[in-house]
Amino acid sequence: MSTNVFAQADTYVAARCIMSPGKLLETARSGIVRLTGCVSVNGAEAGSKDVLFDRSTGKIINGQHLFYGNGVTADEVIDLGGRIVCPGFIDVQFNGAFNFDFSDPSRGPDAYSAQLRDLNTKIIKTGVTSYLPTVTSQKKEVYHKTLPFLGPSGWQRHPSEGAESLGAHCEGPFISPGKNGIHNLDVLRTGLDGYPDLEDCYGSSNLRGAKGRPPRVKMVTAAPEVGSILKAIPEIADRGIVVAVGHSEATYDEAAAALEAGSTMVTHLFNQMAPLHHRTPGIFGLLGRTNREYRPYFGIIADGIHLHPSVVKLAYTSHPDGLILVTDAMSLLGLEDGTYDWTNGDRIIKRGSKLILEGTDRIAGGTATLLDCVNNFLNWSGVSIAEAVKTVTETPAKMLGLEKTKGVLSPGADADFVVLDYKRKADGELALEIYQVWKFGELVYQQDNAAS
Repeated sequence: MSTNVFAQADTYVAARCIMSPGKLLETARSGIVRLTGCVSVNGAEAGSKDVLFDRSTGKIINGQHLFYGNGVTADEVIDLGGRIVCPGFIDVQFNGAFNFDFSDPSRGPDAYSAQLRDLNTKIIKTGVTSYLPTVTSQKKEVYHKTLPFLGPSGWQRHPSEGAESLGAHCEGPFISPGKNGIHNLDVLRTGLDGYPDLEDCYGSSNLRGAKGRPPRVKMVTAAPEVGSILKAIPEIADRGIVVAVGHSEATYDEAAAALEAGSTMVTHLFNQMAPLHHRTPGIFGLLGRTNREYRPYFGIIADGIHLHPSVVKLAYTSHPDGLILVTDAMSLLGLEDGTYDWTNGDRIIKRGSKLILEGTDRIAGGTATLLDCVNNFLNWSGVSIAEAVKTVTETPAKMLGLEKTKGVLSPGADADFVVLDYKRKADGELALEIYQVWKFGELVYQQDNAAS
């Protein structure tokens, strides 16, 4: 399908060459906008289909219904010169960037809020329009200070504020001490009392919705073999919170029991869990369950450091509809190489995109962007552009239960778009590049050297 996508795009470029890409062709009046001259990507499908949306609502609309039902046409038509239009990217494991760590409230609430706003306006330029701000294993006081800032923020629908939170991801502290990675052992909890322990740790108000809004916490990563976590899974899931298995030494049977209890996700598959063995498949074995059994979604860090390309392809081949690319990006994303302080008094060494916990050989998250991961996966796996983009759009949206409003180009969904350029490099690899980013129907970023 990749070849077809590029053939379609090249046809558009030839047909529209008399127009400047991205140029406004008609004057806006009613707020209905048509993106044309593009290859639109929706799920695993790509085609020469225009995308229409209403600026006043920030929602995608049905063009045929608009014209044939009401006799209304778009007042604003934007020709994209053969570029690719896809839904905005979603990152469900994102620890911070640009010298801001979601797990660090030490500078006070005002500074934390200001840095959060700054991050949102910067990270959207990388194509990420929605994300789960991830707080790693910490003392309960840290969760109580940070989570009130990290709940779903899109209800305000302010495009100028940049990327939106879909709710926090609490990665720990109910994890296995033997698979802690760089999580501080001193703050880990056993969860012997089950759900009440989670309420004590995260704060009960952060685990329940209020005033018609969902909980501030959207996902919890935990090890089902620890304490009474397995028994707590149903109550967590009943609150609309995704339970992910991760940082775990769970056997296949223990991991399968977590799925039966309501878990639906695996956090960064292969990393910080028992390795695959042909007689004891562990957590990875969940991908080999039959079609009659539930198979989980799973995160993959395709930054070229956390996993070998062949392992990424193996996981995708096992369960294509479950793979979700994540960055596991740290606050050092966007910073120069060097040694930096991290939470709990640890220090992290940054060399290029590789992060190592000082004094160890442990990988300490990453600094790749989500588009970097998409490009890696695209070239490692040989899938189509649409299939690669699906792993950061439709699939994470489905995992979060948000597929009606996020991750798709369907009527009623939010008008969050990424417009992509593409090129084939000298070594033959394909490279997608950000041309434009739209949020709630407003253009919030355009490549500096883009034609006007």
